[in-house]
Amino acid sequence: MQNVKSSECVSANLDKLVTNVVELLKRRGLTIATAESCTGGLLSELITSVSGASEVFELGLCTYSERMKSRFLDVPEETIARYGVVSSETALAMVQGLKKCSEADICISVTGIAGPGGGTADTPVGTVWIGFDICGRQFVRLPDMRTLEDKSRDNIRCNAALFAFRIIEDALTEAF
Repeated sequence: MQNVKSSECVSANLDKLVTNVVELLKRRGLTIATAESCTGGLLSELITSVSGASEVFELGLCTYSERMKSRFLDVPEETIARYGVVSSETALAMVQGLKKCSEADICISVTGIAGPGGGTADTPVGTVWIGFDICGRQFVRLPDMRTLEDKSRDNIRCNAALFAFRIIEDALTEAF
């Protein structure tokens, strides 16, 4: 787990980070796609707010319901039944389905509980799993947002986006 801080999740920081990611993608000739649940299209919105994003942005899916995750991303119903919709297994299946349908170089999936309700003892508010496929390397991360001081819905969603774009920026900076 990587820790995030609510104070870091301000619009200017996030906008600068996403602009940098889009510029890195453009310079490297890479594409990106998103499959979002609890972030509700925020990652797609952030990417497309950057001028020139059409050169890199392939697809953004907001699959909020279990049924849509299965229908559009081929997440097996058995995976959701066994592990839950908010799980590393579902995040991985989402990113794999996104990779298959978009063929983007970089794919991101997000599933979690942004609150303020919906959490349980096993899966509290702030549990957000983020799946990545970065040029064929697939992995899932659980940012440590369950301990945020500000557990508002907006802050959890913002921190999920911040975490995802930091991982991508780091990968693009290190890999090339």
